[in-house]
Amino acid sequence: MLEVELPRDGKAGQSGTATARALYRQTHAVPRSVSTEAELNSPPSSARAKSAPPTRTSVDTGRFQTRTPVITGEVNYKGMLPIDGVVTGQLGGSGGSLAVRQKSATIFASGPELSGEITFRDVVRVNGHIAGTVYSQGGTLMVDDTARVDANIEVAVAVINGTINGDIVAHQRVEIGPAAKINGNIWTRSIAIKDGAEFEGVCTMIED
Repeated sequence: MLEVELPRDGKAGQSGTATARALYRQTHAVPRSVSTEAELNSPPSSARAKSAPPTRTSVDTGRFQTRTPVITGEVNYKGMLPIDGVVTGQLGGSGGSLAVRQKSATIFASGPELSGEITFRDVVRVNGHIAGTVYSQGGTLMVDDTARVDANIEVAVAVINGTINGDIVAHQRVEIGPAAKINGNIWTRSIAIKDGAEFEGVCTMIED
């Protein structure tokens, strides 16, 4: 593990690079056929054919499977949200609330699930694919190992376990996990990189 920290009396502008690489590891209910019945004993002139009851088919549709939310936490978001699922609630000019349940299909695999400006205050975890910009003056951004962020990031603390394509400014510290892949430059006061991480860029140590 590589750890770098700039003392408070250190000189501004110190820079360095670090690179670490490692191998990564219906049911179909059979339609109930109902046989038709005919009155065989009736005379031909008065024979009445009884119509068979409609065939009923029972199909098990299964439960609605939802995906993990792309972001866990309270954020302010400006952008567009593509929806492939169920939306419930009310939204009007005077305010309202909506609940969205996204399907678990990989329909968004080719593009980000959120693309826009994201701001927050406390702690936010990214579980999916987002793009744009991420900003928090004193918050902590956590990127899950299956997440991807195509954005420039400016936060107080960044804990990275997934893929980042963009620059990172972390005014307090950056923690890079063993499965992280970072393509971009980093500005921070303290950084820790665990074995197995991939970091391609320049790390510049900054003062408070």
